[in-house]
Amino acid sequence: MNLFQNKKSCCHHDHATHEGSVQKTVSNAKYICPMCPGVESDKPGACPKCGMDLELNPAWKPSLKTTYTCPMHPEIREDHPGKCPICGMALEPISTAENAGKEKTELRVMLRRFWIGLFLALPVVILSMGEHLPFIRDIPGVFSQWIQFILSAPVVFWAGGTFFVRAWNSLLHRSLNMFTLIALGTGAAFGYSLVAVLAPSLFPETFKHQGLVGLYFEASAVIIVLVLLGQVLELKARAGTGDAIKALLGLSPKTARRLRDGSEEEVPLEDIHVGDLLRVRPGEKIPVDGLIQEEGSSVDESMLTGEPLPMVKSKGDKVSAGTLNGTGSFVMIAEKVGDQTMLAQIVQMVAKAQRSRAPIQRLADTVSAWFVPGVLAISLLTFGLWLVWGPEPSFVYALINAVAVLIIACPCALGLATPMSIMVGVGRGAQSGVLIKDAEALETLEKIKVLVVDKTGTLTVGKPTVTDIHASLEWNPDDLLSLAASIEALSEHPLAGAVVRSAKEKNLKVFTAADFESIPGGGVQGKVEGKQVIVGQAAFLRKLSIREIDEYERQALPFREGGNIVIFVAIDGKSAGFLVLSDPLKPTTSQAVSALHRLDLKLVMLTGDNLKTAQYIANQLKIDEVVAEVSPSDKHEKVKMLKSSGVRVAMAGDGVNDAPALAAADVGIAMGTGTDVAMESAGVTLIRGDLLCIVEAISLSRATMRNIRQNLVFAFLYNSIGIPLAAGLLYPTFGILLSPMIASAAMALSSVSVIGNALRLRNLKLKV
Repeated sequence: MNLFQNKKSCCHHDHATHEGSVQKTVSNAKYICPMCPGVESDKPGACPKCGMDLELNPAWKPSLKTTYTCPMHPEIREDHPGKCPICGMALEPISTAENAGKEKTELRVMLRRFWIGLFLALPVVILSMGEHLPFIRDIPGVFSQWIQFILSAPVVFWAGGTFFVRAWNSLLHRSLNMFTLIALGTGAAFGYSLVAVLAPSLFPETFKHQGLVGLYFEASAVIIVLVLLGQVLELKARAGTGDAIKALLGLSPKTARRLRDGSEEEVPLEDIHVGDLLRVRPGEKIPVDGLIQEEGSSVDESMLTGEPLPMVKSKGDKVSAGTLNGTGSFVMIAEKVGDQTMLAQIVQMVAKAQRSRAPIQRLADTVSAWFVPGVLAISLLTFGLWLVWGPEPSFVYALINAVAVLIIACPCALGLATPMSIMVGVGRGAQSGVLIKDAEALETLEKIKVLVVDKTGTLTVGKPTVTDIHASLEWNPDDLLSLAASIEALSEHPLAGAVVRSAKEKNLKVFTAADFESIPGGGVQGKVEGKQVIVGQAAFLRKLSIREIDEYERQALPFREGGNIVIFVAIDGKSAGFLVLSDPLKPTTSQAVSALHRLDLKLVMLTGDNLKTAQYIANQLKIDEVVAEVSPSDKHEKVKMLKSSGVRVAMAGDGVNDAPALAAADVGIAMGTGTDVAMESAGVTLIRGDLLCIVEAISLSRATMRNIRQNLVFAFLYNSIGIPLAAGLLYPTFGILLSPMIASAAMALSSVSVIGNALRLRNLKLKV
């Protein structure tokens, strides 16, 4: 199964390697930016666009060398650790397994910086209070100033040194971000104070109190500590967004029991190849995708499908890697191993979707592109206004308020608003068997008004069985079935599989066909034992000028009106009879259709089956519209026609003939029990292949988009209120000024609030 720049700013973390820890080089690891899809590198570092640390791609699989990328700029890819050339962020390997260890190390490093910074900043704050504390009042003023300088310098330039590096990189690459504002704010306050200590004579007397110039070392130090605190809280919160992928990665066992030459041995999973026979004992996890060859058991597939009840598996049934065997024991043959298993593809798909960009992100990107330059302009304007009209010492007021504007306006909440919700929402969907291909599909799914569904395998079980064989006088029913099965054996259509199974159950011979040709939506033809055999719809046979087809179509009418499927067989240019197949509705289909109607969706059945059969099913389910006897191209055109009416259209299907329509729809929904090409054409894949999962997918989409809008409103509201307050809006009336330290605390908490809101999606109960 093959499931598959804009500027912005956000709060970020330091990469662990820059604190003296040894970075383990892992082969072919890929580092990407969680906020700027497209940035990818072979080495850890900083995203060149937003300055965020690059993270390991959860879909990474070890190979010959490591690839590093920027979490904000996935287009950056390097084969060694380092920094993003655009924003200076630490590049990270693309690997969930390695990223999990990296997160722990990074959190440990960040905590160390925070605690050491806090330990050094507290004395600076106490000393700055000076005359208000009796035991501090006796310390000579000049001596106190030098102590504040000595203690605050490592806080600003060691604990917060990475902020200045990234700010410099943002200037070099003309990609201003949150680090630009933090570095300018803390740097201005620290620089002013340093000049006051080294050359107090440069300042007028109005700047002095008891002969000393007022210092703001404590503001610089506390701002850095609060920013570090915000990043520690953010790092802890963000660690939860990868829980879904980590859980999936943990499903796969590390070893398998291989049967070879009459003996059984336990070997590493990497040594298993396609075609190997494997023994799965009771209670063990299934190591790879394959088919049961001997015996059988019940298999718990809930970790992949969300289905709580174990599924009974017997010879010939498929089993998937990571699922849990029950009390039985069986032998299986490996069909897909390594990164080709369904589990590996799911991990890859979820990881890719979590890093993708939703269209709504363009709003945040547009704002962010102008936000930092706008904040710098407001800060300069604030400085100028306070310098001209502020009370004495006007320069000090101007500097402090300008710094407060820079700090409180840090656009981290805005940058996190969309990506965090997407990451958590996609992960939540994966836990329920709803795989989202990208963020655009997740956003579009919320807006659909029409759901187009195929019949076979979507509304029905998709495992039809042959119930009747009507042969002409010239042919024995078993011979007719044998010839039909010989042609259908080369087709992957569900009806073809049913015909072949029926022949094998009767122990009929299935011959090797020649000159095979498949016409999607029509039928199949070829030569079997020297006879030209055609199997398909009546219209298809009529188009090929098959004789007597009208008579057999009349005979088949009662079966069709009862909801059965009829396929016709012609041999050497003449009708030879027809096969009647029954494909019952899935047990949950009726409940799902009712739930979809409650979501105000119009349902359209689009099927290649006969109109009588389709109408019978539609009447049972109360489907709004039926379009039958359509070819794949007709399905494609019908979907395009529905879209042209101005509504958003989703298409759900599972077969090769559904692929064009799935691709044409605003959102394609592939049933996981279907074909690879259907899944590749779709934006959403439902592992269970259950129509109820569409209800869950739409509920997930609506909840995620609602969460994103809440985050964006909060981020915009926070900045629209915070910036005027920091500029001194309340001072003329109430005499209130916003300290840069308070501004820094508010900035950090705004980011954590956005993350906390996004993490609520992890506990989302999907409506059914």
